[in-house]
Amino acid sequence: MVTWLLTLLLAQATPVPEPAPFDPAVAVERGCALLLELQEGEGRREWPYEGVYRVSERGAPEPVIPVGYRIGGTCIAALALLSAPGYAEDAERQAALARGVEFVLEALAWPQMEPERVSSYDVRGWGFLYALRLFVELERREALPPAHAKAVRKAIPRLITALEETALEKVGGWSYAGRTAAAPFMTAPALQALFAAAAQGHAVARRTLVEALDALERSRAASGSLAYAAPRQARAEVGEEELDFMDRLPGSMGRMLAAESALTLAGRGDPARLAAAVRAFFEHWDELEKRRQQGGTHAQPYGVAPYYVLFAHFHAAQAIELLEDEALRALQRAELRARLARIQEPEGGWNDRVFPRSRNFGTAMGVLALLQPALDPPARWGKGATR
Repeated sequence: MVTWLLTLLLAQATPVPEPAPFDPAVAVERGCALLLELQEGEGRREWPYEGVYRVSERGAPEPVIPVGYRIGGTCIAALALLSAPGYAEDAERQAALARGVEFVLEALAWPQMEPERVSSYDVRGWGFLYALRLFVELERREALPPAHAKAVRKAIPRLITALEETALEKVGGWSYAGRTAAAPFMTAPALQALFAAAAQGHAVARRTLVEALDALERSRAASGSLAYAAPRQARAEVGEEELDFMDRLPGSMGRMLAAESALTLAGRGDPARLAAAVRAFFEHWDELEKRRQQGGTHAQPYGVAPYYVLFAHFHAAQAIELLEDEALRALQRAELRARLARIQEPEGGWNDRVFPRSRNFGTAMGVLALLQPALDPPARWGKGATR
C-alpha cells in the first residue's frame, strides 16, 4: 500500500514534458524524407494513391489500384519534393523525381490512359491533371530531368488535349463518377493545371475553361456551400435547409476552397466569398477530423469522405495566400499550421485514410500546404495562351 501511494505521489509530482513546438521547416524536411522512403514499385518509381476503388486487369489475380491513381499520386509526391527548399542541391530528391517522371511518361502511354469519354466511374482524369501540373511546374522551374526533358515537353500538349477531350459535354468541367455533372472537387484543380499550362505559353481551349468555371459558379448555394455534383441550373438562391446532406456547408468546405481559389485566379472570384470559404474550413474543421482515418466514404451527416481531409488542408493553405488582408493571412497561416500539427503522424507524415499507401498523398499534401506561403503564387488565367 505504501509503495503504491509513493508511486502515485511521484507520478503526480513529475512534470509532463511539453510537446516540441511545431516547426514548419522541420515538418517539411521530415515529410520529404518520408516520401523518399515511401517510393515503391519496380525500380522504386511510384507513389501510388490508394483508395477503395480497384479495377480488374488482365493477368492480375485480383483487382488493382487504377493507373490514374498511380500517376496522380506519383505526381503529387513529386511536386512536394520539387517544391521544398534545397531541391536544386539535393541529388537524392532529383533522382527520385526523375524515376517518378519516367514511370509517369511510361504509364501515360498505356491503353488505360487513352483519353475517352466514358459514362462509368473512371479516374484517369486525375492522372491527366496532376501529370500536367507536375510537367508544367518542372518546365517553369527549368528543372526537367535531362533524360526525360524532350518527352515531358512533348507530353504537355497531349495532356492539355486529354483534359479538353474528357471535359463534360454541354455542362462543362470534369468528373470521375459519370458524365452528367461536373465534380467541383476535380474541376477546380484541373482548371489550375490548365491555367499553369497557359501561363507557360501552351494553348488551352478557352471554351473548356469557361464552361468549367461556369459549372463551379452554378454549384454555389446562398451560404457559399458547393454542390458535390454541379447542377444544371444555378442554385445561388437555394438555402442550406433545401440542400441534400452532401451539399451542405460543413461537408463542402474542401471543394469550396478549391473552387473559390480557381474562380479568383480566373478573375471571376470575390474576396468576401474566398474569405468565407477559409473561415468555413476552420469553423467546421471538426467534421473533417471526425472522418479522418475512418472507413467508408460519404457518411452522414454531411457526406465528408476521409479523402477530403488533406485535400482541404492544401486548398485552405492556397486560399489563405490569395486573401487580400495581410494580417488575416498571417493569423490563418498560424492556425492552419496548428491544425496540421494536430494530425501529423509520429514518423512525420500525414494520412487521412485507412490505407497505407494513401500516406504518400497525405504527406505530400501536408508538405505542399506548409510550403504555400513561400511559393510563387499560382498561375492566373488571362496571363497566358488560349485558343
